[in-house]
Amino acid sequence: MIQIDGNHLDIHEVVSVARYGEEVGIAPSGIENLRRSRKVLERIIRSDQAVYGINTGFGIFSEKRIPLEDSNRLSRNLILSHAVAVGEPMPGEVVRAAMLVRANTLVKGYSGVREEIAQTLIEMLNKKVTPLVPQQGSLGSSGDLSPLSHLALVFTTDEADREEESGWAEYEGKILTGKEAMQRAGIPRLILGPKEGLAINNGATFSAALAALILHDAYQSIRIANKITALSLEALLGCSAAFDERIHQVRDQDGQTRIAKEIREEIIGSTFIDAACRVQDAYSLRCAPQVHGIILETIEFAERIIQKELNAATDNPLLFEPDAALSGGNFHGEPIGLAMDYVGIALAELAAISERRIFRLLDAKLNGGLPPMLVDSPEAAGLNSGLMMPHYTAVSLVLENQTLAHPDSVHSLPTSGGQEDHNANAMTAARHCWQILNNTQRVLAIELYTAARAVDLRKRQMPHYRLGEGTHRLWSFLREKVPYRHGDTWWAPEIEIVENLVKSGELAR
Repeated sequence: MIQIDGNHLDIHEVVSVARYGEEVGIAPSGIENLRRSRKVLERIIRSDQAVYGINTGFGIFSEKRIPLEDSNRLSRNLILSHAVAVGEPMPGEVVRAAMLVRANTLVKGYSGVREEIAQTLIEMLNKKVTPLVPQQGSLGSSGDLSPLSHLALVFTTDEADREEESGWAEYEGKILTGKEAMQRAGIPRLILGPKEGLAINNGATFSAALAALILHDAYQSIRIANKITALSLEALLGCSAAFDERIHQVRDQDGQTRIAKEIREEIIGSTFIDAACRVQDAYSLRCAPQVHGIILETIEFAERIIQKELNAATDNPLLFEPDAALSGGNFHGEPIGLAMDYVGIALAELAAISERRIFRLLDAKLNGGLPPMLVDSPEAAGLNSGLMMPHYTAVSLVLENQTLAHPDSVHSLPTSGGQEDHNANAMTAARHCWQILNNTQRVLAIELYTAARAVDLRKRQMPHYRLGEGTHRLWSFLREKVPYRHGDTWWAPEIEIVENLVKSGELAR
Protein backbone atom coordinates (compact mmCIF):
# COMPACT_ATOMS: atom_id res chain seq x y z
CA MET A 1 0.00 0.00 0.00
CA ILE A 2 1.20 3.52 -0.83
CA GLN A 3 0.99 5.97 2.07
CA ILE A 4 0.58 9.62 1.10
CA ASP A 5 1.64 12.48 3.35
CA GLY A 6 1.67 15.45 0.95
CA ASN A 7 5.43 15.49 0.54
CA HIS A 8 6.80 12.24 -0.88
CA LEU A 9 4.55 11.06 -3.74
CA ASP A 10 6.59 10.13 -6.81
CA ILE A 11 5.91 9.35 -10.46
CA HIS A 12 6.30 5.58 -10.07
CA GLU A 13 3.73 5.57 -7.26
CA VAL A 14 1.31 7.54 -9.43
CA VAL A 15 1.70 4.93 -12.17
CA SER A 16 1.29 2.06 -9.69
CA VAL A 17 -2.02 3.44 -8.43
CA ALA A 18 -3.39 4.85 -11.68
CA ARG A 19 -2.45 2.00 -14.00
CA TYR A 20 -2.11 -1.05 -11.78
CA GLY A 21 -4.58 -0.35 -8.98
CA GLU A 22 -2.23 -0.38 -6.00
CA GLU A 23 -4.09 0.54 -2.82
CA VAL A 24 -3.60 3.88 -1.07
CA GLY A 25 -3.72 5.09 2.50
CA ILE A 26 -3.00 8.34 4.33
CA ALA A 27 0.08 8.37 6.53
CA PRO A 28 -0.36 9.44 10.19
CA SER A 29 1.57 12.63 9.46
CA GLY A 30 -0.87 13.35 6.63
CA ILE A 31 -3.85 12.96 9.00
CA GLU A 32 -2.17 15.39 11.38
CA ASN A 33 -1.63 17.86 8.51
CA LEU A 34 -5.33 17.73 7.62
CA ARG A 35 -6.46 18.30 11.20
CA ARG A 36 -4.01 21.15 11.80
CA SER A 37 -5.09 22.90 8.60
CA ARG A 38 -8.76 22.47 9.47
CA LYS A 39 -8.22 24.21 12.80
CA VAL A 40 -6.63 27.16 11.01
CA LEU A 41 -9.72 27.44 8.78
CA GLU A 42 -12.04 27.32 11.78
CA ARG A 43 -10.13 30.17 13.47
CA ILE A 44 -10.31 32.24 10.28
CA ILE A 45 -14.06 31.66 10.00
CA ARG A 46 -14.61 32.79 13.60
CA SER A 47 -12.60 35.97 12.97
CA ASP A 48 -15.05 37.10 10.27
CA GLN A 49 -12.22 38.53 8.13
CA ALA A 50 -12.87 38.69 4.38
CA VAL A 51 -11.04 35.75 2.80
CA TYR A 52 -11.19 34.85 -0.88
CA GLY A 53 -13.25 31.75 -1.60
CA ILE A 54 -14.33 31.30 2.01
CA ASN A 55 -16.70 34.22 2.37
CA THR A 56 -16.28 35.96 -1.00
CA GLY A 57 -17.19 35.13 -4.58
CA PHE A 58 -14.73 33.80 -7.14
CA GLY A 59 -12.69 35.36 -9.94
CA ILE A 60 -14.23 38.66 -10.99
CA PHE A 61 -16.63 38.37 -8.03
CA SER A 62 -13.86 38.23 -5.43
CA GLU A 63 -14.96 41.55 -3.89
CA LYS A 64 -18.50 40.25 -3.24
CA ARG A 65 -18.91 39.29 0.42
CA ILE A 66 -20.89 36.10 1.08
CA PRO A 67 -22.64 35.48 4.43
CA LEU A 68 -21.17 32.58 6.41
CA GLU A 69 -24.49 30.74 6.42
CA ASP A 70 -24.25 30.54 2.61
CA SER A 71 -20.72 29.10 2.54
CA ASN A 72 -21.88 25.52 1.92
CA ARG A 73 -24.00 26.69 -1.01
CA LEU A 74 -21.03 28.72 -2.27
CA SER A 75 -18.90 25.56 -2.44
CA ARG A 76 -21.66 23.56 -4.14
CA ASN A 77 -22.36 26.31 -6.68
CA LEU A 78 -18.67 26.45 -7.54
CA ILE A 79 -18.62 22.75 -8.44
CA LEU A 80 -21.91 22.81 -10.38
CA SER A 81 -21.13 25.94 -12.38
CA HIS A 82 -17.56 24.93 -13.21
CA ALA A 83 -18.25 21.38 -14.43
CA VAL A 84 -18.50 22.40 -18.08
CA ALA A 85 -15.65 20.49 -19.77
CA VAL A 86 -16.41 18.90 -23.14
CA GLY A 87 -15.15 16.15 -25.42
CA GLU A 88 -14.38 12.47 -25.02
CA PRO A 89 -13.69 11.20 -21.47
CA MET A 90 -10.09 11.11 -20.33
CA PRO A 91 -8.55 7.64 -19.97
CA GLY A 92 -9.39 6.11 -16.61
CA GLU A 93 -5.73 5.97 -15.60
CA VAL A 94 -5.44 9.75 -16.02
CA VAL A 95 -8.48 10.34 -13.80
CA ARG A 96 -7.16 7.94 -11.16
CA ALA A 97 -3.77 9.67 -11.25
CA ALA A 98 -5.48 13.04 -10.75
CA MET A 99 -7.51 11.70 -7.81
CA LEU A 100 -4.30 10.55 -6.14
CA VAL A 101 -2.46 13.82 -6.79
CA ARG A 102 -5.42 15.88 -5.52
CA ALA A 103 -5.70 13.79 -2.36
CA ASN A 104 -1.96 14.24 -1.79
CA THR A 105 -2.30 18.01 -2.24
CA LEU A 106 -5.05 18.17 0.38
CA VAL A 107 -3.08 15.95 2.76
CA LYS A 108 -0.16 18.39 2.59
CA GLY A 109 -2.21 20.48 4.99
CA TYR A 110 -2.68 23.98 3.59
CA SER A 111 -6.22 23.68 2.20
CA GLY A 112 -8.43 23.52 5.31
CA VAL A 113 -10.60 20.60 4.21
CA ARG A 114 -12.06 18.00 6.52
CA GLU A 115 -10.31 14.68 6.78
CA GLU A 116 -13.34 13.05 5.12
CA ILE A 117 -12.66 14.81 1.80
CA ALA A 118 -9.24 13.23 1.33
CA GLN A 119 -10.41 9.89 2.73
CA THR A 120 -13.30 9.78 0.25
CA LEU A 121 -10.94 10.25 -2.71
CA ILE A 122 -8.75 7.46 -1.34
CA GLU A 123 -11.73 5.16 -0.84
CA MET A 124 -12.86 5.81 -4.42
CA LEU A 125 -9.41 4.83 -5.66
CA ASN A 126 -9.32 1.67 -3.58
CA LYS A 127 -12.84 0.61 -4.58
CA LYS A 128 -12.28 1.53 -8.24
CA VAL A 129 -14.92 4.24 -8.64
CA THR A 130 -13.56 6.29 -11.55
CA PRO A 131 -15.39 9.50 -12.53
CA LEU A 132 -15.88 10.27 -16.22
CA VAL A 133 -14.10 13.54 -16.94
CA PRO A 134 -14.21 15.22 -20.38
CA GLN A 135 -10.83 16.04 -21.93
CA GLN A 136 -11.31 19.63 -23.08
CA GLY A 137 -12.07 22.85 -21.27
CA SER A 138 -9.13 23.54 -18.93
CA LEU A 139 -6.74 26.48 -19.23
CA GLY A 140 -4.45 25.13 -16.53
CA SER A 141 -5.12 28.24 -14.46
CA SER A 142 -6.83 28.72 -12.10
CA GLY A 143 -5.74 25.14 -12.30
CA ASP A 144 -7.84 22.48 -14.01
CA LEU A 145 -11.13 23.95 -12.81
CA SER A 146 -13.55 22.15 -15.11
CA PRO A 147 -12.01 18.65 -14.98
CA LEU A 148 -11.69 18.77 -11.19
CA SER A 149 -15.30 19.95 -10.91
CA HIS A 150 -16.48 16.96 -12.96
CA LEU A 151 -14.51 14.78 -10.57
CA ALA A 152 -16.11 16.50 -7.57
CA LEU A 153 -19.66 16.03 -8.91
CA VAL A 154 -19.39 12.30 -8.29
CA PHE A 155 -18.46 12.38 -4.60
CA THR A 156 -20.10 15.62 -3.43
CA THR A 157 -23.75 16.60 -3.13
CA ASP A 158 -26.18 18.94 -1.35
CA GLU A 159 -29.40 18.58 0.62
CA ALA A 160 -31.43 17.96 -2.55
CA ASP A 161 -29.07 15.14 -3.65
CA ARG A 162 -30.22 15.21 -7.27
CA GLU A 163 -28.97 12.24 -9.28
CA GLU A 164 -28.88 14.37 -12.45
CA GLU A 165 -26.30 16.62 -10.74
CA SER A 166 -23.99 13.78 -9.70
CA GLY A 167 -21.98 13.39 -12.90
CA TRP A 168 -20.94 9.99 -14.24
CA ALA A 169 -18.53 7.31 -13.13
CA GLU A 170 -17.32 3.87 -14.11
CA TYR A 171 -17.75 1.14 -11.50
CA GLU A 172 -17.38 -2.61 -11.98
CA GLY A 173 -17.25 -2.17 -15.76
CA LYS A 174 -20.45 -0.12 -15.99
CA ILE A 175 -21.08 3.57 -16.64
CA LEU A 176 -23.40 4.84 -13.89
CA THR A 177 -24.48 8.17 -12.47
CA GLY A 178 -22.06 9.34 -9.82
CA LYS A 179 -24.73 8.88 -7.16
CA GLU A 180 -25.43 5.28 -8.12
CA ALA A 181 -21.74 4.40 -8.49
CA MET A 182 -21.00 5.72 -5.01
CA GLN A 183 -24.02 3.93 -3.53
CA ARG A 184 -22.99 0.59 -5.10
CA ALA A 185 -19.45 1.03 -3.80
CA GLY A 186 -20.77 1.89 -0.35
CA ILE A 187 -19.06 5.30 -0.21
CA PRO A 188 -21.09 8.20 1.29
CA ARG A 189 -21.18 11.40 -0.77
CA LEU A 190 -20.25 14.60 1.04
CA ILE A 191 -21.85 18.01 1.46
CA LEU A 192 -19.06 20.54 1.07
CA GLY A 193 -18.32 23.13 3.71
CA PRO A 194 -16.50 26.49 3.64
CA LYS A 195 -13.62 26.59 1.13
CA GLU A 196 -13.87 22.87 0.34
CA GLY A 197 -15.19 23.33 -3.20
CA LEU A 198 -12.29 25.63 -4.02
CA ALA A 199 -9.80 23.29 -2.34
CA ILE A 200 -10.96 20.46 -4.61
CA ASN A 201 -11.08 22.21 -7.99
CA ASN A 202 -8.31 24.82 -7.75
CA GLY A 203 -4.94 23.54 -9.02
CA ALA A 204 -3.38 22.12 -12.19
CA THR A 205 -3.92 18.58 -10.92
CA PHE A 206 -5.06 16.84 -14.09
CA SER A 207 -2.20 18.47 -15.99
CA ALA A 208 0.31 17.23 -13.40
CA ALA A 209 -1.22 13.75 -13.29
CA LEU A 210 -1.13 13.37 -17.06
CA ALA A 211 2.43 14.73 -17.10
CA ALA A 212 3.50 12.08 -14.58
CA LEU A 213 2.15 9.26 -16.77
CA ILE A 214 3.75 10.80 -19.86
CA LEU A 215 7.18 11.04 -18.22
CA HIS A 216 7.07 7.44 -17.03
CA ASP A 217 6.33 6.27 -20.57
CA ALA A 218 8.76 8.74 -22.14
CA TYR A 219 11.62 7.21 -20.13
CA GLN A 220 10.65 3.77 -21.41
CA SER A 221 10.45 5.10 -24.97
CA ILE A 222 13.94 6.58 -24.97
CA ARG A 223 15.38 3.35 -23.51
CA ILE A 224 13.63 1.31 -26.19
CA ALA A 225 14.66 3.77 -28.90
CA ASN A 226 18.32 3.22 -28.00
CA LYS A 227 17.93 -0.54 -28.35
CA ILE A 228 16.07 -0.18 -31.65
CA THR A 229 18.75 2.18 -32.97
CA ALA A 230 21.38 -0.44 -32.21
CA LEU A 231 19.36 -3.05 -34.13
CA SER A 232 19.00 -0.69 -37.13
CA LEU A 233 22.74 -0.03 -36.95
CA GLU A 234 23.36 -3.78 -37.16
CA ALA A 235 21.01 -4.22 -40.11
CA LEU A 236 22.72 -1.39 -41.98
CA LEU A 237 26.27 -2.64 -41.20
CA GLY A 238 26.87 0.63 -39.38
CA CYS A 239 30.10 2.15 -38.11
CA SER A 240 31.08 1.84 -34.47
CA ALA A 241 33.42 4.84 -34.44
CA ALA A 242 30.59 7.32 -33.87
CA PHE A 243 29.89 5.70 -30.49
CA ASP A 244 33.50 5.73 -29.29
CA GLU A 245 33.63 7.02 -25.71
CA ARG A 246 36.34 9.57 -26.55
CA ILE A 247 34.10 11.46 -28.96
CA HIS A 248 31.43 11.97 -26.33
CA GLN A 249 33.79 12.80 -23.50
CA VAL A 250 35.15 15.83 -25.36
CA ARG A 251 31.68 17.28 -25.83
CA ASP A 252 30.74 16.44 -22.22
CA GLN A 253 26.98 16.36 -22.70
CA ASP A 254 25.77 13.93 -20.08
CA GLY A 255 22.78 12.43 -21.89
CA GLN A 256 24.75 11.98 -25.09
CA THR A 257 27.55 10.18 -23.26
CA ARG A 258 25.17 7.82 -21.48
CA ILE A 259 23.29 6.90 -24.63
CA ALA A 260 26.45 6.27 -26.64
CA LYS A 261 27.45 3.88 -23.86
CA GLU A 262 24.06 2.12 -23.99
CA ILE A 263 24.34 1.59 -27.74
CA ARG A 264 27.95 0.35 -27.44
CA GLU A 265 26.79 -2.21 -24.89
CA GLU A 266 24.00 -3.42 -27.16
CA ILE A 267 26.40 -4.20 -30.04
CA ILE A 268 29.17 -5.92 -28.02
CA GLY A 269 30.28 -9.00 -29.94
CA SER A 270 28.70 -8.00 -33.24
CA THR A 271 30.43 -8.84 -36.49
CA PHE A 272 27.84 -7.01 -38.63
CA ILE A 273 29.03 -3.69 -37.21
CA ASP A 274 31.78 -2.16 -39.40
CA ALA A 275 31.40 -4.97 -41.94
CA ALA A 276 30.73 -2.49 -44.75
CA CYS A 277 34.02 -0.65 -44.05
CA ARG A 278 32.33 2.74 -44.47
CA VAL A 279 34.08 5.81 -43.10
CA GLN A 280 30.89 7.17 -41.55
CA ASP A 281 27.11 6.75 -41.51
CA ALA A 282 24.23 9.12 -42.11
CA TYR A 283 23.16 11.43 -39.29
CA SER A 284 20.19 9.29 -38.21
CA LEU A 285 22.70 6.62 -37.14
CA ARG A 286 25.90 8.56 -36.46
CA CYS A 287 24.25 11.35 -34.47
CA ALA A 288 21.79 9.19 -32.52
CA PRO A 289 23.60 9.78 -29.18
CA GLN A 290 23.58 13.54 -29.74
CA VAL A 291 19.86 13.61 -30.59
CA HIS A 292 18.65 10.96 -28.14
CA GLY A 293 20.89 12.41 -25.43
CA ILE A 294 19.27 15.81 -25.27
CA ILE A 295 15.84 14.18 -25.48
CA LEU A 296 16.75 12.17 -22.37
CA GLU A 297 17.96 15.28 -20.56
CA THR A 298 14.78 17.14 -21.50
CA ILE A 299 12.71 14.33 -19.97
CA GLU A 300 14.86 14.45 -16.83
CA PHE A 301 14.44 18.22 -16.58
CA ALA A 302 10.67 17.89 -16.87
CA GLU A 303 10.67 15.13 -14.26
CA ARG A 304 12.20 17.51 -11.70
CA ILE A 305 9.41 20.02 -12.34
CA ILE A 306 6.56 17.49 -12.28
CA GLN A 307 7.92 15.67 -9.22
CA LYS A 308 7.56 18.91 -7.27
CA GLU A 309 4.07 19.50 -8.64
CA LEU A 310 2.91 16.11 -7.35
CA ASN A 311 3.66 17.34 -3.81
CA ALA A 312 2.68 20.98 -4.17
CA ALA A 313 -0.01 22.97 -2.38
CA THR A 314 -1.80 24.47 -5.37
CA ASP A 315 -5.18 25.86 -4.30
CA ASN A 316 -5.96 29.43 -3.28
CA PRO A 317 -5.98 30.82 -0.67
CA LEU A 318 -3.51 28.75 1.32
CA LEU A 319 -3.82 28.56 5.10
CA PHE A 320 -0.90 29.02 7.48
CA GLU A 321 -0.72 28.87 11.25
CA PRO A 322 -1.95 30.43 13.36
CA ASP A 323 -4.72 32.09 11.31
CA ALA A 324 -3.34 33.41 8.00
CA ALA A 325 -5.13 32.93 4.66
CA LEU A 326 -2.84 34.09 1.88
CA SER A 327 -4.05 34.59 -1.68
CA GLY A 328 -1.51 33.74 -4.36
CA GLY A 329 -1.16 31.89 -7.62
CA ASN A 330 0.12 28.36 -6.97
CA PHE A 331 -2.74 27.07 -9.11
CA HIS A 332 -1.07 28.53 -12.21
CA GLY A 333 0.01 25.67 -14.48
CA GLU A 334 2.87 27.43 -16.28
CA PRO A 335 5.57 25.06 -14.95
CA ILE A 336 3.61 22.07 -16.25
CA GLY A 337 2.71 23.74 -19.54
CA LEU A 338 6.29 24.64 -20.38
CA ALA A 339 7.61 21.26 -19.26
CA MET A 340 5.05 19.43 -21.43
CA ASP A 341 5.87 21.63 -24.41
CA TYR A 342 9.56 20.78 -24.00
CA VAL A 343 8.84 17.05 -23.71
CA GLY A 344 6.46 17.15 -26.67
CA ILE A 345 9.13 18.75 -28.86
CA ALA A 346 11.72 16.22 -27.64
CA LEU A 347 9.49 13.21 -28.31
CA ALA A 348 8.56 14.56 -31.73
CA GLU A 349 12.29 14.58 -32.52
CA LEU A 350 12.62 11.01 -31.26
CA ALA A 351 9.96 9.95 -33.77
CA ALA A 352 11.50 12.08 -36.53
CA ILE A 353 14.96 10.51 -36.34
CA SER A 354 13.40 7.05 -36.04
CA GLU A 355 11.47 7.64 -39.28
CA ARG A 356 14.72 8.55 -41.06
CA ARG A 357 16.22 5.21 -40.03
CA ILE A 358 13.12 3.41 -41.33
CA PHE A 359 13.59 5.22 -44.64
CA ARG A 360 17.22 4.11 -44.91
CA LEU A 361 16.38 0.50 -44.12
CA LEU A 362 13.86 0.42 -46.97
CA ASP A 363 15.73 2.33 -49.68
CA ALA A 364 17.80 -0.09 -51.80
CA LYS A 365 20.21 2.75 -52.68
CA LEU A 366 20.97 3.41 -48.99
CA ASN A 367 20.52 0.12 -47.11
CA GLY A 368 23.77 -1.59 -48.09
CA GLY A 369 22.49 -4.22 -50.47
CA LEU A 370 19.19 -5.26 -48.90
CA PRO A 371 16.16 -5.71 -51.19
CA PRO A 372 14.04 -2.61 -51.91
CA MET A 373 11.28 -2.11 -49.29
CA LEU A 374 12.68 -5.27 -47.63
CA VAL A 375 10.71 -7.61 -49.89
CA ASP A 376 11.79 -11.21 -49.41
CA SER A 377 14.00 -11.15 -52.50
CA PRO A 378 14.70 -8.69 -55.34
CA GLU A 379 12.67 -10.95 -57.67
CA ALA A 380 9.60 -10.41 -55.46
CA ALA A 381 9.70 -6.63 -55.88
CA GLY A 382 6.60 -5.37 -57.62
CA LEU A 383 4.46 -8.39 -56.91
CA ASN A 384 5.12 -7.59 -53.25
CA SER A 385 5.22 -4.07 -51.76
CA GLY A 386 7.19 -5.07 -48.70
CA LEU A 387 7.17 -2.50 -45.91
CA MET A 388 6.40 0.45 -48.15
CA MET A 389 3.14 1.30 -46.40
CA PRO A 390 4.26 0.98 -42.77
CA HIS A 391 6.75 3.70 -43.68
CA TYR A 392 3.85 5.84 -44.96
CA THR A 393 2.19 5.45 -41.58
CA ALA A 394 5.39 6.46 -39.77
CA VAL A 395 5.72 9.55 -41.96
CA SER A 396 2.09 10.49 -41.28
CA LEU A 397 2.63 10.22 -37.53
CA VAL A 398 5.83 12.28 -37.67
CA LEU A 399 4.07 15.00 -39.66
CA GLU A 400 1.22 15.05 -37.15
CA ASN A 401 3.75 15.37 -34.33
CA GLN A 402 5.31 18.38 -36.02
CA THR A 403 1.98 20.19 -35.74
CA LEU A 404 1.21 18.97 -32.23
CA ALA A 405 4.68 20.02 -31.01
CA HIS A 406 3.96 23.70 -31.59
CA PRO A 407 4.17 25.13 -28.04
CA ASP A 408 0.84 25.62 -26.27
CA SER A 409 2.24 27.59 -23.33
CA VAL A 410 2.94 30.63 -25.54
CA HIS A 411 -0.80 31.04 -26.11
CA SER A 412 -3.02 32.85 -23.61
CA LEU A 413 -6.41 34.56 -23.59
CA PRO A 414 -7.86 36.47 -20.60
CA THR A 415 -10.88 35.12 -18.71
CA SER A 416 -13.14 36.07 -15.79
CA GLY A 417 -13.59 39.66 -16.92
CA GLY A 418 -9.85 40.21 -17.18
CA GLN A 419 -9.09 39.19 -13.59
CA GLU A 420 -7.45 36.04 -14.95
CA ASP A 421 -5.51 37.81 -17.66
CA HIS A 422 -2.70 35.32 -18.30
CA ASN A 423 -3.52 31.63 -18.53
CA ALA A 424 -1.11 28.71 -18.77
CA ASN A 425 -2.81 26.41 -21.32
CA ALA A 426 -1.13 23.61 -19.39
CA MET A 427 -3.77 20.93 -19.89
CA THR A 428 -3.72 21.42 -23.66
CA ALA A 429 0.09 21.16 -23.61
CA ALA A 430 -0.14 17.91 -21.64
CA ARG A 431 -2.86 16.49 -23.92
CA HIS A 432 -0.84 17.29 -27.04
CA CYS A 433 2.28 15.79 -25.45
CA TRP A 434 0.27 12.63 -24.69
CA GLN A 435 -0.72 12.40 -28.37
CA ILE A 436 2.88 12.95 -29.46
CA LEU A 437 4.02 10.22 -27.08
CA ASN A 438 1.51 7.74 -28.50
CA ASN A 439 2.49 8.61 -32.07
CA THR A 440 6.18 8.26 -31.20
CA GLN A 441 5.67 4.84 -29.63
CA ARG A 442 3.98 3.72 -32.86
CA VAL A 443 6.85 5.03 -35.00
CA LEU A 444 9.36 3.21 -32.79
CA ALA A 445 7.31 0.03 -33.18
CA ILE A 446 7.47 0.40 -36.97
CA GLU A 447 11.23 0.94 -36.83
CA LEU A 448 11.68 -2.14 -34.66
CA TYR A 449 9.49 -4.22 -36.97
CA THR A 450 11.44 -2.93 -39.98
CA ALA A 451 14.89 -3.39 -38.40
CA ALA A 452 14.08 -6.96 -37.34
CA ARG A 453 13.06 -7.83 -40.91
CA ALA A 454 16.22 -6.22 -42.24
CA VAL A 455 18.29 -8.32 -39.82
CA ASP A 456 16.58 -11.50 -41.08
CA LEU A 457 17.48 -10.60 -44.64
CA ARG A 458 21.03 -9.61 -43.66
CA LYS A 459 21.55 -12.90 -41.83
CA ARG A 460 20.47 -14.71 -44.99
CA GLN A 461 23.08 -12.73 -46.98
CA MET A 462 25.82 -13.11 -44.35
CA PRO A 463 25.08 -16.36 -42.49
CA HIS A 464 28.40 -16.51 -40.66
CA TYR A 465 28.04 -13.06 -39.12
CA ARG A 466 26.45 -12.49 -35.72
CA LEU A 467 24.54 -9.79 -33.86
CA GLY A 468 25.74 -8.12 -30.70
CA GLU A 469 24.72 -9.47 -27.32
CA GLY A 470 21.96 -6.92 -26.68
CA THR A 471 20.69 -6.72 -30.23
CA HIS A 472 20.50 -10.51 -30.45
CA ARG A 473 18.32 -10.60 -27.32
CA LEU A 474 16.01 -7.95 -28.77
CA TRP A 475 15.73 -9.61 -32.18
CA SER A 476 15.17 -13.06 -30.66
CA PHE A 477 12.53 -11.79 -28.26
CA LEU A 478 10.66 -10.08 -31.09
CA ARG A 479 10.80 -13.15 -33.31
CA GLU A 480 9.23 -15.20 -30.51
CA LYS A 481 6.25 -12.84 -30.65
CA VAL A 482 6.15 -12.10 -34.38
CA PRO A 483 7.64 -14.59 -36.88
CA TYR A 484 9.27 -13.54 -40.14
CA ARG A 485 6.89 -13.37 -43.16
CA HIS A 486 8.30 -14.26 -46.57
CA GLY A 487 5.73 -12.51 -48.72
CA ASP A 488 3.34 -9.62 -48.30
CA THR A 489 0.87 -10.05 -45.48
CA TRP A 490 -1.41 -7.90 -43.39
CA TRP A 491 1.35 -6.08 -41.53
CA ALA A 492 -0.92 -4.04 -39.27
CA PRO A 493 -1.83 -6.69 -36.64
CA GLU A 494 1.82 -7.67 -36.25
CA ILE A 495 2.93 -4.05 -35.91
CA GLU A 496 0.22 -3.61 -33.28
CA ILE A 497 1.73 -6.50 -31.31
CA VAL A 498 5.11 -4.74 -31.46
CA GLU A 499 3.50 -1.44 -30.45
CA ASN A 500 2.00 -3.09 -27.38
CA LEU A 501 5.43 -4.44 -26.48
CA VAL A 502 6.85 -0.93 -26.77
CA LYS A 503 4.06 0.60 -24.67
CA SER A 504 4.13 -2.08 -21.99
CA GLY A 505 7.78 -1.47 -21.27
CA GLU A 506 8.55 -5.15 -21.77
CA LEU A 507 11.24 -4.34 -24.33
CA ALA A 508 12.90 -1.80 -22.03
CA ARG A 509 13.25 -4.48 -19.37
